[in-house]
Amino acid sequence: MASLPEQLLDGGAWFRVEAAATASAARRAAERLATQLGLSERRTADLSIVTAETAGNLVKHADQGTLLVRAVRTEQQAGVEIIAIDHGPGMADLVRSAGDGHSTAGTLGIGLGAIARQSSWSDLHSVPGKGTVLVAQVWSADPPEPAWAAGLTRPLTGEPVSGDAFAVRDADGRRQVLMCDGLGHGGLAAAASQEAVRAFAESPAQPPAAVVETLHRRLSHTRGAALAVAELDPDAGLVRYAGLGNISGTVIGPAGRRGMISLPGIAGHQRRQIRQYDYPITPDAIVLMHSDGVVDRWNQADYPGVLSHSPALIAATVLRDAGIRRDDAGVLVARLP
Repeated sequence: MASLPEQLLDGGAWFRVEAAATASAARRAAERLATQLGLSERRTADLSIVTAETAGNLVKHADQGTLLVRAVRTEQQAGVEIIAIDHGPGMADLVRSAGDGHSTAGTLGIGLGAIARQSSWSDLHSVPGKGTVLVAQVWSADPPEPAWAAGLTRPLTGEPVSGDAFAVRDADGRRQVLMCDGLGHGGLAAAASQEAVRAFAESPAQPPAAVVETLHRRLSHTRGAALAVAELDPDAGLVRYAGLGNISGTVIGPAGRRGMISLPGIAGHQRRQIRQYDYPITPDAIVLMHSDGVVDRWNQADYPGVLSHSPALIAATVLRDAGIRRDDAGVLVARLP
């Protein structure tokens, strides 16, 4: 039996932060989540500062600023993650902007410094004219090792849940990720994707093609889904990939990008064959997987240095600039551990 995903990432709650009232609502949601997860009063207070400063920055500086509050878990502990995404003016000098006393809005300019100090871990990337992405985590104890894979999902505008889902696992040394897009939208699409996530966590440690075959059988009672599984093998320098339906998978590195093959079909209902393909990958490259709610126009050359950042930050950047509002959108990023 495979182990549970090494880091289970809850879908969380998205906030469109344009006014102080919404910023306060995001802070209260983060505090409630911290209490539910058993964070201490001190760490909850730290989280409150991180969320308030992050949301406050969106109100003051951002255009179309959104903030995600969600749980992050390992087998040993839990924490809260805050992801802030905006289309604001961006920052050319992050070191100077993060220093206490620097301000572009007549404030004290202590927001970014406070976020870095009160967080267990944080990551920040900004491009002038495109905006800023911030990821911050507050854990109950010492933070775990940085995640080698992370993803984000966002529902179709007007829907309460997303039909897209992702999962990450280390199954007896096999580092594997799943990206899934339940057929259609709403609750039934979400049910199909969540069944795929459960089956992925429970399936034996086996190559991606065999995992996809297992998921295909498990989804037969659902409306079905497009899905793909990738396995990153650092010893061989390979990505092993198998997919059914319109999940896009790409290996992206400083030298360029290479698409990976998903075969036609609907997991749970229709499939002619399931095949696995191997692709070379280097330590400075990433695997990017996404549903059809994200377009392929994203170009890493427009985001200097972004490939060196955390998978969560890269995924958030792609979702911001390549996600479409007329569909569920899901992005997953992984790199060699």
